Amino acid sequence: MAKTLELTFNGEDGGNVKISVRNPKDSLTPTEIKTAMEQMVQANIFTSSEGDIVGVKSARMIDRTTADIELV
Repeated sequence: MAKTLELTFNGEDGGNVKISVRNPKDSLTPTEIKTAMEQMVQANIFTSSEGDIVGVKSARMIDRTTADIELV
């Protein structure tokens, strides 16, 4: 089972900027995630083809399960 935390920000050019974090802690709360995202925006440490990130848009946890299939 692989988990990814996908953070979506507003870019200064109007588009979305996504950052994916592999294997995030299971204990993260929505408040902790939002606070971290706001700190990323404030620190202005990321840029993309959509320009700098200028606001928090959304976050989601993606949970993937892989099962091997035995071919007979």
